[in-house]
Formats: sequence, structure tokens, C-alpha cells
Amino acid sequence: MVPGLLLLLPLAVSSLSQYSYNRSFDSTQSDSEILDHLLHTTRYDKRDGPPVAMPIPVKIGITLLSLQSPDESSLNYEVEFLLHQTWEDPRLAHVKEDMSVTHLHGISHHSRIWKPDIFLIKHGTYQSVSPSEVSLNIFDNGTVFYTMRRHLVLNCEGDLHIFPFDSPMCDFNIESVFHTADKMRFLWSGYNEVPKGSVSGIIESNPVLKYHNAYMIHNETLYCDRSEEWRGEYSCLKVRLHFTRDKGFYYTTVFAPGLVLVMSSFFTFWIEYDATPARVMLGVTTMLNFFTTSNKFRSKLPVVSNLTAMNMWDFVCMFFIYASFLEFIAVNYLARTLSNRRKRRRMPS
Repeated sequence: MVPGLLLLLPLAVSSLSQYSYNRSFDSTQSDSEILDHLLHTTRYDKRDGPPVAMPIPVKIGITLLSLQSPDESSLNYEVEFLLHQTWEDPRLAHVKEDMSVTHLHGISHHSRIWKPDIFLIKHGTYQSVSPSEVSLNIFDNGTVFYTMRRHLVLNCEGDLHIFPFDSPMCDFNIESVFHTADKMRFLWSGYNEVPKGSVSGIIESNPVLKYHNAYMIHNETLYCDRSEEWRGEYSCLKVRLHFTRDKGFYYTTVFAPGLVLVMSSFFTFWIEYDATPARVMLGVTTMLNFFTTSNKFRSKLPVVSNLTAMNMWDFVCMFFIYASFLEFIAVNYLARTLSNRRKRRRMPS
């Protein structure tokens, strides 16, 4: 037993000495000098995760910066946000004499530090932004606060049967690339934290959040359910955004012009039935204007066949416009028929 302990003693000493190097620094040393010391290849290897109990807890937070959509009728939304990550790495713990400084600025050393492998899935396309790494702060107890800037184009889901009264819903998931749930665990934290006993939390928005054709009415932060673990047992977080359409745009662009044209077609009812040029010109002009306005607007809509609400609106408008035109034909025909009968009666036998 004693020889066995003697064999294990060097391993124990080496493992202890691995993190027992000098971590005290004076106030004259800069952040770069301290990080160069902490991240020296003989003491730090970014290929190895932090020496903490598994699974490694990584706290996640999101701050929305901007939301935009190419146009009102699109189901694609662009979202730009800050992705905050917080974890503990005892290898980066240090003591600095200057107590007024609570953390080190390590953004220049971000490529030399171990970071969680974040994977954003179930979205449309990814657009690169500059700068993509915003900040990396290392506190004296080894806590790392890392912020990335991301820009996504989301393919959203909307109920086009009731377009433009639908509410598109966009979501994307945050997962690890290759760390399974027993090795790394993502947690919502801070403003995005899911309250105990609640299903979802909310996303923090920038006070100067910019909207461009994107009107968000609700947002949620959730934990993925079992049905979304398509890659296996990976820790997964979900972000869900609910949007609405600009109703005023459709009222002024689609519904109001349609009502005006339908009402204009009714003006023929107050014109003398024998004023054929005036009634024909008003009926044909109204119909052509409606077709022109409708086709111009529909060229911006998604090319789908299930725009039930818009199709119904166009059908009703065309029916009333065409019905007013048919009314003129029927009245003119009946008037001429009755006039001919009266003339025949007046003629001497």
C-alpha cells in the first residue's frame, strides 16, 4: 500500500502545482501582461475545459439591438442581438493590488481562452457583423463574462390564411456543437432568466431598439423540450419572437382604396339610365383601377395560394364592382324594352 501511495504522490503534487503558480500582481502591471502570464502555454491550454464539476454551467443572456423586415408582407425577419455568456474558469483566478479595478479586459486575448461552443440553429441565414466579439471581462475569482454580436435572418411561420391579420412567429435555438448535456449545461440568467415555476422568461431589449418594418408584440426565452433534441442529449435554449403586421399600412394601401372604388362604382345608380357614355366610362374605369391597384399590391405578397383573407376581399370587391356594371346593363335593357312597348301601344292600329 505504501509503494502505491509513493507512486501517486508525484501525480498529486504535479496536479496541485498546475494551479499553484503566482497569481498576485501589482498595480503597475497592465491587463495584457497579467493575461500573458495567466495564459502561458505551460499553464493554460484552451483545448481543455475549465476544471469544474461537470456539467460545466454556462449562463446565457440576450440583448436585442435591432429588428427589421424587407417589407410588410415578408415572413423573413432580421434580428441583431448581443449574446452574453458567463462561466467560471479557476485557471484565470488572480489577485491584483489595485482594488479599484474589478476585472481584466481580455478581448485582445479572446482567441487564447477556452470558450463555450455556441451553435445557433433553426434559423434562416447567418450574416457576419464587425466587430463580432464585443467584450471579454475576467474577474478575480476566474469568472468570465463574454459578449458576442450576432445577426440572423429568421425564416418565420405565419398563418397566411388570415393574412394580413396573422402574427408571424420566429424562433431559434442555442446549443453546443459537440458538448453533450452531461458535459455542458446552458442556463438562462439575468434579465432573461426563466422564473421558477414559469414556462418562459423575456428578452432584454436595448433602450434604443430599432424597428424597421418589424413590429414585435411579445418575446420569450424557453428551455427546449424533448421533441427538439434531434441531435441527441444536448443542452438547448430557445428564443421565440412574436411579430404583428402594420395594420395601418394595409388599411391605407389595400382596404381603403378598395372601399373607395366599390363606392365609386355605386355612383352609377344616381346617373340617368340613358346616360350610357357616363355610366360605361365610370364602370369600366372603376374596374380597371381596382385590377391595377390589386395587382400592384399582390406583386409584393408571398407567392402562395393560401391567402384566403386577401382572396376573399378581392372577390367581394370585384363582385360589387362588376354587379354595378351588370345593373347598368340590366336597367338599360329593361328601360329600352319598356320604351319600345310604350311606343308600340301609342302607334295607331
